[in-house]
Amino acid sequence: MIRKKYFLNYFLDNMTKIIGLTGGIGSGKSTVAKAFEKLGVPVYIADDEAKKILNATETLALVKQTFGDEIFDNSKLNRQKLAKVVFENEDKLKQLNSIIHPLVKIHFDKWIKQHKDSKFVIKEAAILFESGSYKDCDEIITVTAPIETRIARVMQRDNVDRNSVLSRMNNQWTDEQKISLSNYIILNIDAENTNNQINKLYIKLTIR
Repeated sequence: MIRKKYFLNYFLDNMTKIIGLTGGIGSGKSTVAKAFEKLGVPVYIADDEAKKILNATETLALVKQTFGDEIFDNSKLNRQKLAKVVFENEDKLKQLNSIIHPLVKIHFDKWIKQHKDSKFVIKEAAILFESGSYKDCDEIITVTAPIETRIARVMQRDNVDRNSVLSRMNNQWTDEQKISLSNYIILNIDAENTNNQINKLYIKLTIR
């Protein structure tokens, strides 16, 4: 019995840990992800992979079947039209997620096998909690920043108005909800302080 317990503990201790990384729109989670990547940590950007998957012929067929021809221009998906539809209708957003998220999970499962020798990897996802994929993570980092700072960042970055940003925020969990289920919090206001937090967390995750 002791021998079995020893091997079980050895196996669990030597598995690659999945560290989820998330944060509301404008929080700067992508900046944090890039910082971990520079430190040599394998980083999986779920949103980028979702965009690639959305471009696949099979996925586009499902999207057209679900949302109709009105979001296509000459058989080409109009992402702005699709975004307008899903961000203004919660049920439509759930429909889109039900198409994309299972495919992203399959892709991630293949990706992590390529990094089985890493002590931990980072899985960055904007809607880590909303999609339920946080349940597959061993620990979670939430990046946060003051609401007005986040709004200003997105308005400048995407050249959109305040109401557009607020509409997108309303489709995400609040910082309070995310923080309640997170193991680590990174407050991203100024670059130097954020980098200090990242470096300390990197050391903690590496040496334990």
